[in-house]
Amino acid sequence: MTTERVEEKVRETLNAVALDRVRAPGNLVEQVVRRRSRRRFSQAAGAAVAVAAISVGVVFGFGNGGAAGPDRPVRPAASPATPPEGWEPWRSSSPGVGERGCLVGGSALYCSGSRYDAAKIDANTGKRLWTLKVNREGDGIDHPFAVRDGVVYAYRNHTAENLPDGDYAGGTDLMAVDAGTGDVRWKVEMPQDDRTAQAAMLIDGAVLANTPSVRTMSALDPLTGKEKWRHTWDKGTVCQRAVLSGVPYLACLPDVERPDATEVLRLDPATGSATKIATLPGGQQLMGTTGDRMVLVGARGEGGKDLRLTTVSGSGERVSHPYRTVGAVATSEVIGDRVISVSWQGKASAYSLNTGKTLWTRPVGVTLPGQDTMPSLPSPVVSAGQGVVYFFSPTGDLSGLDLRTGEQVWRAHVDTGEARPGFGAPQLLLYEDVLVARNGSTIVSLLPRVGD
Repeated sequence: MTTERVEEKVRETLNAVALDRVRAPGNLVEQVVRRRSRRRFSQAAGAAVAVAAISVGVVFGFGNGGAAGPDRPVRPAASPATPPEGWEPWRSSSPGVGERGCLVGGSALYCSGSRYDAAKIDANTGKRLWTLKVNREGDGIDHPFAVRDGVVYAYRNHTAENLPDGDYAGGTDLMAVDAGTGDVRWKVEMPQDDRTAQAAMLIDGAVLANTPSVRTMSALDPLTGKEKWRHTWDKGTVCQRAVLSGVPYLACLPDVERPDATEVLRLDPATGSATKIATLPGGQQLMGTTGDRMVLVGARGEGGKDLRLTTVSGSGERVSHPYRTVGAVATSEVIGDRVISVSWQGKASAYSLNTGKTLWTRPVGVTLPGQDTMPSLPSPVVSAGQGVVYFFSPTGDLSGLDLRTGEQVWRAHVDTGEARPGFGAPQLLLYEDVLVARNGSTIVSLLPRVGD
C-alpha cells in the first residue's frame, strides 16, 4: 500500500470511528495525518497515543448535577479584570502570521502561519515585532510551544527541497529561536512529523524532545541543542509524556488493543535515569497535569463507558474516582483542580479532581460548531484571579462562567471571520486578565468587563 493510500485509510478510519455514536473530533484526524505534499507519513508515537485515546473514549462526558436554566440571574465574579500597563484593545488580520496558532510568553504572542514558522507580536498593541519565514510551506497545525530565558521553541520543515523523484518529504526540525531578534540559534532533526504537545517540552535545564528515534526521548541543551542524555523504551511500547515541576515522567503501555497495565516512570532531569513510581491497571490515557499530579483516565469495563480517573503525584501517590460518560464532549481541559468540559449539547461542566464529583453543569453560552465539521471548539481558559472560566466559539461568541457556580457573568461577540480548512483550530488565550481570541489569521485582544 502506498504512503498516500495509508494516509487516506487513516483519515477514513478516524472519521468513521464511532464510540456510543460519537465520532472522533475533526482536528484529531489532522493531528495524526498531515498532507503528503508537505510531510512523509510516519508511524509516530504521537499517532499511536491518539489512537490509544480512541480505545478508552476520545470524548469524555460528565454528570449533569446542578443543572440550571438559561434564565438564571447573572452574578458578578470574584473581581473585575485589570488590563496590563500599556495595553489597548486591538485587532490584527495579517494573512500568514497566525493561522497555525499562538503562544503567550511574557508581554508577547509567538505565532505561526502559512508564511511564517514564528512571528512575535506585541501583546499590548498587536504590532508585529519580527518574523521567521517558513521553510517551503506552513500549512500545519503546529505553533511555538514554549518560551523560556529569551528563547522560543518551535518547529519547521527540515528541508524545502524535493526528492529526486520530484516528491516532497521534508521532515521536521525542532528549533530554538532568539526571542529578541527572531534568529535561529539551533535546530535538531526529528525522526517523525509529530508536532503535538507530546513531541517536545521543557524540563529543568533542558528541552525534552522525541529524538533521534520514535522510541527515544532526549534532553537537549537549551543553549546549543546538544544531547545531554536519552531514554529509550522497548519496541511495541507506547510512552506518553508529562512534566511536573520541571521533572519528566512517562506513562508507558503495550501498543496493543487492550493493554493490561500502564507503568508510570520518573526520569531524573539531570541524568535521565528512570524510576518506576506506579503501575496502573489497563490502558491509561494522559489527560493533562495539575501542579504535582498527572491526570489519567482508563476504561473500567467493556465498551469504554465506565471510566476511572486517576491522579498520580510525582512521588507515585494515587487517587482514583469513577468517571462515567453520559454523552459526547466537544472539548475538555485540565485546569487547576478541575476538569472543565463542554458537551455537544451546549452544556459546560466542572469536575473536581479532589472529590470526583461534578460541581456544576450550566449552559456554556456560545454557539457550538457542527459535531462532524471543522473547526473544533477551542479549549477553555480560566482566570484564577477573577474566578471565571472563559469559552470561545469559532462563530465569534465569547462567554464567561463563574468558576464556583457555573453561572454566566459575561458574554460578548467578536468578528474573527472563518478559518481556512487545514489550519490550526481557533484558540482562546489569556494575557494576564486580557482575552486573546484567534480564528484563522484574525486575532482580537479584548478585556472582559466582569464584576465592574
